[in-house]
Amino acid sequence: MPKIQAATVAEHRAMQRKAILDAARDILAQGGSQAPSLAAVAKRTGLARSSIYQYFGSKDDLLEAVVVEMFPRWAAYVAARIEEASTPADRALAYVDANLHLVASGEHAIARGLAAFARAEFLAESSKVLHDRLRTPLDEALAALGCADPGEMGELIQAVVHRASLMLESGALSEEKASALAHELLEPYLRRS
Repeated sequence: MPKIQAATVAEHRAMQRKAILDAARDILAQGGSQAPSLAAVAKRTGLARSSIYQYFGSKDDLLEAVVVEMFPRWAAYVAARIEEASTPADRALAYVDANLHLVASGEHAIARGLAAFARAEFLAESSKVLHDRLRTPLDEALAALGCADPGEMGELIQAVVHRASLMLESGALSEEKASALAHELLEPYLRRS
């Protein structure tokens, strides 16, 4: 097979795989009481169900691929927002804002769907890796602020993010209001002299 044709086949397969993952993410984001079936994913992508099996051997394999694709992207987004901040206090607040933005954009709904339907042992391991990757720059910012126990303080900040996330998802708060309230609560500590 000539190199150009091989590259075209590889690109096509990569695009098909992405379309399948995007369809599964969309179905998870809509919620529901059942995991996205391979038939539903195939229908959404316009592929035959048998074509899905060329990429994923089972529904569990598909859900694990969504986790593998989603969690690093979430962590990279949060890390990029933190990197843009100039002070330790701003980095801690960027952590809060980035996570709230991802919740508001629907990413957390996908994570909730994965929590309901993905294999527990795989999800637990992947979630721990994500949590650790997310928390490291927050803990570093808190340490730079002189926090006596950055890990525990990070857990408290994460609790604020979690509660604001629930309020966002329920429609009780907009992203802007959730962020403003989190800042009002956290800034006096983070910006102390």
